[in-house]
Amino acid sequence: MSPSPATDVVVVGAGPVGLVAAAELARRGVRVRIIDKLAVPTDESRAIAVHARSLDMFNRMGIVDQLAATGLKAVAMQLYTGGERLFRVPLGTVDSAFPYTVVTAQTETERVLTEHAESLGVTVERDVELVGLTQDDNAVHLSLRNAGDVTASWVIGADGAHSAVRALVGTKLAGTFAGEQFLLADIDASHSLDTDSMHTFFSPDGPTAVFPMINDRMRVIAQTRSAADEPLNLNPTQEEVQAVLDQRIGGITITSSHWLTSFEVHHAQVPSYRWGRVFLAGDAAHIHSPAGGQGMNTGMQDAFNLAWKLAAVIHGDAGDTLLDSYHAERHPVAAAVITFSDRLTKMGTLSGAAQHVRDLAMRVLGHVGAFTRQLAAVAEEIDINYRDSPIAVGLSPRGSKVAAGEHLPHVADEALQKQLGSLCGSGHAVVTVANNQVAPAAGGPGPVQILVTDTDAPVAGYDAVVADPSRDLASRLGLKSGGRVVVRPDGYVGAIATLDDPTPVTDYFGRLTR
Repeated sequence: MSPSPATDVVVVGAGPVGLVAAAELARRGVRVRIIDKLAVPTDESRAIAVHARSLDMFNRMGIVDQLAATGLKAVAMQLYTGGERLFRVPLGTVDSAFPYTVVTAQTETERVLTEHAESLGVTVERDVELVGLTQDDNAVHLSLRNAGDVTASWVIGADGAHSAVRALVGTKLAGTFAGEQFLLADIDASHSLDTDSMHTFFSPDGPTAVFPMINDRMRVIAQTRSAADEPLNLNPTQEEVQAVLDQRIGGITITSSHWLTSFEVHHAQVPSYRWGRVFLAGDAAHIHSPAGGQGMNTGMQDAFNLAWKLAAVIHGDAGDTLLDSYHAERHPVAAAVITFSDRLTKMGTLSGAAQHVRDLAMRVLGHVGAFTRQLAAVAEEIDINYRDSPIAVGLSPRGSKVAAGEHLPHVADEALQKQLGSLCGSGHAVVTVANNQVAPAAGGPGPVQILVTDTDAPVAGYDAVVADPSRDLASRLGLKSGGRVVVRPDGYVGAIATLDDPTPVTDYFGRLTR
């Protein structure tokens, strides 16, 4: 039997997706290398929205405060047509400890992640390009420009829309390739828009999204409607951007420009996120319209989902069922994002009678709380769930408000939320909610056993006891009679069980080892 490679995982691509993967693997004791073909980090601001579910992720990584300090907090979305506001969507309704979007340049997100990875002993190897890849039953063999040949147990391809990893494993994106053209502008500007909101302006010429940033900076993303045979204008001028703003919005005056470009987007994803010992994440696995600003967020959450699973397998605690759950869980998420962004783009370009019908419907729906709450949940990615995952176990007990595969809800008590987050922030935890303040015996598998009851007095068999005299967690979970919840390392519920039947908990951990 050949010896194990000295490197457990090579991550290809040092954007936000690859950096999340590398940092999370290192945090879990995995030997990881991360390479990038760029000699220096990009200075282009690129993706600028970090949504609530990603902020939950950053909190589990221990760096949410550092990320939030780099940008503005957007607490609402506002939609307009013909210069008139249709309605405002407050984000404070989303089920998250971070009910807002942090608007910050991708360069800042990458800086925070790079510093975090370095604190864990991982340094990006730059000016290193993947040029060859083969694999067998035991390892992946890589040929790297400027770094020779490398053998690793696993590879994560996080190398973007033009992924070399994707090409080398022999797969390709499948979807709609008619293409959509977008103008992107990173500018300094004077305006009267609310700086605590993200703004979307519908226009027959194409929707335009505006994101106020720190220090009078602003991001503009506008769909253009160039003729199909017209070449893409990769170098738009400030005057051309100003003309788009004047025509579609008005009241925004550009004072200087940081980055102006145009790009074409297709809606597509690969048929499988796993290819033997190679995994694809982020733009290497899926691409779509920037409408909704969910591309980077979806990719980072791909990496977060994969990292703990791959670490468990490397440490001998799990098997192929867990690895295969990565595709089963994340592929539908990207498919939903593609559908959402495509519909948003098409809805924003309606004209004539269809536009009037849309505007009337939007004005009515904008006053329906259920609609705005759902729109906020979709935009902030709070509605993501893995209920159909092969590792989601257990029927919801009567009256419960959470199911296996859903994210653990947050509680309003900040001290309780912080304590639970700390205890459930790394590995698996089995959270037992006491029935009528009577502490049940700990039972079932699970590395960390947590009891939530009326006091924090130690109880034999539990690693931690959390005081919740108001039964806030029981109320949020809908477990008035008590119950057990397996919290996965990524904050999602793996299994849910009653106090008198721990079978779902046992079944969940059994599935991980298959």
